[in-house]
This record gives sequence, C-alpha cells and structure tokens, in this order.
Amino acid sequence: MSWFRTLLCLLAFWCLCGLTRLHAQVTLLLEEPYSYDGALAGTGHAAVYLSRICAESPLKLRRCGPGEWGVVLSRYHGMAGYDWMAVPLIPYLYAVEDSEVVPLFADPRLVSFLRDRYLTGLRENLPDGAGDAKGAPWYELAGSAYDRTLYGYKIETRPDQDDALIQRFNSAPNRPAYNLIKSNCADFVKDVINFYYPKAAHRSIINDLGVTTPRQVAKSLVRSSKRRDEMRLSSFIIPQVPGMKRSRPIHGVVDSVLLAKKYMMPLMLLHPVMAGSVGVGYWAGWRFRPEKDAMVFDPRRTLEPPLAADERRTYKTLLEQAKRALASEEFRAHDIKWRKVRADAEPSVDQQGKPVLRLQEAESTIEIGLCRENLLDEQTPPQFVQQLLITRLEDLLRRGSPSRASQTDVENDWKLLQQTFASNKENMNENSKSSALR
Repeated sequence: MSWFRTLLCLLAFWCLCGLTRLHAQVTLLLEEPYSYDGALAGTGHAAVYLSRICAESPLKLRRCGPGEWGVVLSRYHGMAGYDWMAVPLIPYLYAVEDSEVVPLFADPRLVSFLRDRYLTGLRENLPDGAGDAKGAPWYELAGSAYDRTLYGYKIETRPDQDDALIQRFNSAPNRPAYNLIKSNCADFVKDVINFYYPKAAHRSIINDLGVTTPRQVAKSLVRSSKRRDEMRLSSFIIPQVPGMKRSRPIHGVVDSVLLAKKYMMPLMLLHPVMAGSVGVGYWAGWRFRPEKDAMVFDPRRTLEPPLAADERRTYKTLLEQAKRALASEEFRAHDIKWRKVRADAEPSVDQQGKPVLRLQEAESTIEIGLCRENLLDEQTPPQFVQQLLITRLEDLLRRGSPSRASQTDVENDWKLLQQTFASNKENMNENSKSSALR
C-alpha cells in the first residue's frame, strides 16, 4: 500500500468516525456543466443539500426522521410557477429512492425511464395541477449524477438554525424569482449559506463581472472556512455514473472567455485591451480546483478514498490481461452482441424494483441486472454481465481528473468480473460434458 493510499485511508477513517455529524450539515453542491451549458458558458449548476431537513412535499420542509438522508433545494427557471423545489438526496442524484438499487451503468434510455418513473410520483404531490405543467424542466429534479460530476462542500449547522430555515422557506411565498444576472441558482445557494454564516459566500466583480456563479460561491465558501474554524468544511466528489457522455470542467464567466478559443480569439482581434484585462482578471484571481483533497461519495458507504494513480494503472493492466485471456474472436462477438443488447433491450425493473435491461430473444425474455443486487442473476448469460462490467471498469479507470471512482468501488467491480469468468468456465465445462454424452 502506497503512502498516498495510507493517507487517504486515514482521512476516510476520520470521515467515517464523523458520520454522526453528517446529519448536522449544509452542503453546497457544485455541478459540472453538460450539453449546451458545457459547450457555451460552462458555468454549471448549484444546489444545496440539507442533511437534517427533509421534504413533507416538494414545496414544504420538515425535520428529518431516523434513517432519512435529507433534501436538496435549488432554484429553477420555468418550474411550473415555483422558485424552488425540494427533492430527497438519492432521487436527486440517481432517480431511484433506494441507494441499494443505483445502477452501475446507464444510457439515455435508462435515465429517461428512471426519471419518468420517479417524477410521476413527485408531480402528483404538487397542488392545483402544477405537475401537469408543459415545458417545465422536470428532468432537473432527478438523476443529476447521470448527467454530470458533482462536488460537495459540507459545513456544520446547529439544530436551531435548521429549524429557522424551515420556518423561513415554509412561510415565504414560493414564486418564480429566477434571473440569469441577479437571481440565478448560485444566488439561491449563496443566500442559504449566508443564512447560516453571514457573508461566507459572495459574488466576484472581477472574475465573474458581477454575476454570481456556482464556482465563485464554492471558492468564497472555502476561503471563508479558513477564517472560521466552526464551519469545519470538508469536500467530496459525486462521480458521474458511467455510460453517459462526460460532463465538462466548471468555469466562471472570465474563465469561460479565456479558455474558449471561440470567444477569446475574436476578442483579441477586435478588443485587445479588453482581452488583456480578461487575462489579468483570470490569472490574478485564485485558481480553484474543486477536486483537490476530496473524498469520493458512494450512496451505499457515504465517503471513500479516491483510487490512487498507481492502483488505477494496476487495475488497468489486470483488465487488459483479462480481456486477452478471452478468445479474441469470442470477445469481439460478445462485444458486438452487448452493443446490440444496449440498443435493443428495454429498460425496466424486476419484481423487487431493481433496474434491469429486458431483452426479447426468440420466445424467451432475458433480464440483465444493472445494480450489484441483481447483476449476477443465474438466468442472465454471464457474457452480458462481463461486457457490462468491462465497459464500466474501462470508464472508471480512464485517466483524468477528478477521480471517477473510489478504491472500494473498483475492487468490488473487479471481484464481480472474476465471478463472471468463473461462471462462464462452469458453463463451458457443462456444455463439453453434454457434447461428450451425445
């Protein structure tokens, strides 16, 4: 075990020892951009997770009971006539209600299926037919971790502060307040943080031209925590679920201009003085790395050390050896068939409500489990499970920052893959025996 892993394990032990305090914190969720936001502005999204506050309904808050995870609040644009809505943490991240059934691998059709399934119940709890509003961005309420990587910044709170915040939100009118410049999602989160710690979060006139951005709220919160020991700030990463198109690094306003050629080159040609001012503003500002010293969030185990670089290389070598151990033609055939399965199979849930891919072959139906609880079903051909796990591990072991997985996650996936090889060998032996008897 490397010294780096030892250090991370000690940090994990400290975090696990502090899990009793997990239910007394407010967490800023800094969310990477994707789709049009990732290609254009790149400022991402901000939400706030309240671990001691839960949702009586999407529009009303209450204190959490034993075993409850807490709630995520955020400001939305065009959300059925409301400014904010409250969603429990696990559905907000994964569009399922139980952390045990989070899928190991996702694609757009599965994500759409899980979102529709969860949001149907949530929208039924809205008054006056608001759940039927057309054009509202309902998808933003569930499954955020399929679309992007998130960063969490936890600070301590007191019970009386949480009660006061509940009273504030439940008594104030919940009406549309979104404005891109003056009242966006980052402004909403900034106001919540400043409710607990006045002036802890603020906008930047230089780096963001006066617009509040998610990254600036996180930067200012980290800075404030260095002067306020009572915050006890800690950070973690919520990795994007493998299978979807990767989200992009998060930027501020000036960063987006400076780092994007499509903006900076015309600015340098037409307004070189302004371009120089933008560069000075960027380099003079505090360069912020959200992934620095962050643990990895897992919905089943809370926080884990990230996979170290040397261990990533080791597992990548083992994975390549495992792929070579398979007959190359057979592996290619299985890979092609797995791609066809992903294209043709219908997302669904099994009898226990766990996500599956359902494939119709001739007169039989094959269910391929997608979470650890149903992945090794005896009725599922092991080659499908192998291809799913190989595809997932290739994604997790891809080089990049931030880390895509924890050490424990990769270890568990590798053990599952080894089990499928053992099952495949048993099936081959049984087939050989049957051929000999014939």
